[in-house]
Amino acid sequence: MNILKETFSWLIHIFVAVLCGLSITAFILQPTKVRGSSMESTLHNNDHIIISKLIHTFSKEPDYGDIVVIDKRIKRKRTITDDLTDCFKYSSLSYFFNKNIEEIFWIKRVIGKSGDKLEFKEGIVYRNGIALSEPYIKEPMCFTSNEPLIVPENHVFVLGDNRNNSSDSRAIGPIPLDHIVGKYLIKF
Repeated sequence: MNILKETFSWLIHIFVAVLCGLSITAFILQPTKVRGSSMESTLHNNDHIIISKLIHTFSKEPDYGDIVVIDKRIKRKRTITDDLTDCFKYSSLSYFFNKNIEEIFWIKRVIGKSGDKLEFKEGIVYRNGIALSEPYIKEPMCFTSNEPLIVPENHVFVLGDNRNNSSDSRAIGPIPLDHIVGKYLIKF
């Protein structure tokens, strides 16, 4: 009887520990791996980073220049189920076992927030008529547009630091705030 009680106690403790670990990964902090070169020279392919998910958990708007992880599937609504399952379904371990998993998370830098007017002229980004100083970009941007863009309410506009080799808001449009799943904290 004592062994049964002890085993049950251990199972409860293991269950609570796993639940705490899953909650931390889903809602607070998550280690992840950079895939691709779109954030060079700041972050490089295969860099290991930790992201804070508190920005998503508490529905906070990121600041200009923040490096964020976004869910690129902006045509669909993100749900709590996504928060609970995506961090495991698309983890480094998942990619290790299945190289064909669709890449849904992108890591990018916030350039524009709700209401901002963005213009792209001669390789320079202008926000509300002022040219941005961007010492972090890899090289001057080749992209130009004759049409100014106004960032919609509850959205941000993101770009990769390697502007000439990045899929970002120029391709998919402004990102809804609920599709920002985390904010870059540290590289390890």
